[in-house]
Amino acid sequence: MKMLDKNSNVYDIIIIGAGCTGYAAAMYCGRFEMKTLVLGEVIGGTIILTDNVENYPGFKRLTGQELADKLREHALDYKNVEIKNDRVEKIEKNDKLFNVYTKKNKYCAKTIIVATGTKVKKLEVPGEYEFTNKGVHYCALCDGPFYKNKIVGVVGGSDSAAKEALLLTQYAKIVYIIYRGEKIHPEPINEERVYSNKKIEIINNTNIKEIKGNKVMTHIILDRLYKGNKELKIDGLFVEIGHIPISDFVKPLKVKLNDKNEIIIDRTSSTNIPGIFAAGDVVDTRFKQAITGVGEGVSAAYSAYQYINENQLA
Repeated sequence: MKMLDKNSNVYDIIIIGAGCTGYAAAMYCGRFEMKTLVLGEVIGGTIILTDNVENYPGFKRLTGQELADKLREHALDYKNVEIKNDRVEKIEKNDKLFNVYTKKNKYCAKTIIVATGTKVKKLEVPGEYEFTNKGVHYCALCDGPFYKNKIVGVVGGSDSAAKEALLLTQYAKIVYIIYRGEKIHPEPINEERVYSNKKIEIINNTNIKEIKGNKVMTHIILDRLYKGNKELKIDGLFVEIGHIPISDFVKPLKVKLNDKNEIIIDRTSSTNIPGIFAAGDVVDTRFKQAITGVGEGVSAAYSAYQYINENQLA
């Protein structure tokens, strides 16, 4: 199918999100000779905050930054693909086209892929805001080196929380995992690593009620006793309790969301709005990994390609 004249101001597709999912979608759009624009507030996406990626087929081990760079480089190998660091604030439907607005620019496209991913979920307890970046953090890879030979805590019981704790053992002398449930639930390989690491102590069935300190955080208040005390002295706290889909900007278009604000898609990565597709952590699929997002992104690219062809938009 012959796509739009590359000198036109209208893109065949705008991909919102510059992470693994967006890059994979862009690479396939490039192969389909679609005039493609990727807009991302965080170039590389949340995968760049991951130290070791060991579950992406074809690579036994690499960093999240390395994986993002490889996917980005592959996408940009196609001359009809552009990537810009910009935050999308609004999308409007204009007849058969979509207007995409950022803070400074307006773009026009025939189709949209939403691959915005998620943002970190906050604890929402007293002291969290006051001590953010003063003891409270959301990325061990970014801020873990500040806690060499110190005592830190990780909140959460997921695989991500386990990996954060394991990374922090490279710096801290003690790492507490504080989890509200009976038992943490990482992938088996990371569960084994956690339980075999002598630097890690797990505090189960416990919530953090408050974060306290002076100029920096000095301790946290627990909702139950741990070793006879509800006050736990730590130097740093890393929050890993989940993520919130970045989907609010599609609500005015009446794109269907579930009760978690995830975009509902079918097996073709299509939403309920013709011409709008979605993929990755922002959608309602149960299992979320870099590789599953990449697959959904590729599916979305093909669906967008077909949509343009079937609706004679080329």
